[in-house]
Amino acid sequence: MFRPMEGVRVLEVAQFTFVPAAGAVLADWGADVIKIEHAERGDAQRGLSRVLGYAGGSEGSSFFPIMEGPNRGKRSVGLALEKPGARKVFEELVRNSDVFLTNFLPGARAKLRIDVDDIRAINPDIIYVRGSGFGQRGPEAGKGGYDSTAFWARAGSAAGVTPAGADRMTRMPAGAYGDSMGGLTIAGGIAAALYARSTTGEPSVVDVSLLGLGAWATQFSVNLALMNGGPLPAQTPPRHGSATNPLIGAYRTADGRWLELSMLQPGRYWPEFVRLAGRPELAEDERFGTTEQLMANAAAAADLVAELIAGRPLDEWTEILERGAGQWSVVQNAWEVGQDVSLRANGHIAAIVDAEGRDRELVTNPVQFDETPVPLTRAPQFAEHTDDVLRELGLTDEELIALKIEGAIT
Repeated sequence: MFRPMEGVRVLEVAQFTFVPAAGAVLADWGADVIKIEHAERGDAQRGLSRVLGYAGGSEGSSFFPIMEGPNRGKRSVGLALEKPGARKVFEELVRNSDVFLTNFLPGARAKLRIDVDDIRAINPDIIYVRGSGFGQRGPEAGKGGYDSTAFWARAGSAAGVTPAGADRMTRMPAGAYGDSMGGLTIAGGIAAALYARSTTGEPSVVDVSLLGLGAWATQFSVNLALMNGGPLPAQTPPRHGSATNPLIGAYRTADGRWLELSMLQPGRYWPEFVRLAGRPELAEDERFGTTEQLMANAAAAADLVAELIAGRPLDEWTEILERGAGQWSVVQNAWEVGQDVSLRANGHIAAIVDAEGRDRELVTNPVQFDETPVPLTRAPQFAEHTDDVLRELGLTDEELIALKIEGAIT
């Protein structure tokens, strides 16, 4: 299969999901991604036993989805960058890499001598990539951030989905929500930088922040506010439909499930919908006979749509709506997403074998080349590949033992 990053080596000094997810995408695309983990503590995310109130793994297994997703396909090296003996090994890894990827804060980068100038002094041609909470300039350049703070809360998503007057803020719909999108964004930036280096010979410094990513995600609303010169006025959407279209929004079925309608041309789809729903006479109702009349009486029409949808269970509505041309979707939970017929038909749920030999499945990144699904391999165990990678650099067994005694490697 076509693996566009074949032959590219990425050296990753990063933790949690935001930046490691970029390494996972590059590994999906064929890159050799070497993940540097602290020789004693490893990636701090390995210690998260519970995520959003759920157990992070299953008893008796090393398979933790929160580690597998952003780290599949990599090789792990346990390296204590603060130890003198580790520096020689680290510098050799830098010399043999095309991309250096990190999310360490400026103070930590300076202390460990892994900032841009440090890395470029070893390998002038390397592409240097930083993921951050709030960017590399300004008063918060040294401030850490997570997707719940910098992406979700700070950049407008939380306010956008929390109803006016609510007594609690709406939380992110999934763990590492912004982080996962950020990883794909960083991977795209790296691909562009590699292309530029191949055509101009010049390596880039690539920066992506969670705050910038979040503002990009909410740009429609932010751009409107900038145009208007102030905050957008608070709006209370109608319970059903939109102000001018009854065939937009979420409706509850008889069995308590939800359907999301998105038929953006109400006049076009109204006759078809009411016919499929068994109420063809509503197409001729004087309140809804033309597009203008339907839009003017959208609230009344939406109440009728709610009543109709509430009268049948989801399975019936799925069969009914599949006969029409309008756009709609079932509101699916996480399990249903994992079983989605189109995701599986397109290879976006991939099989892997975990470290204990058990069959598992993971969501792939959404990019495919030549209509070919990406084959995945599991994430590495902590420091699993230290000896292999260092032997590739030419270290002898005696040198490996000496480094282990020093505590420089695991």
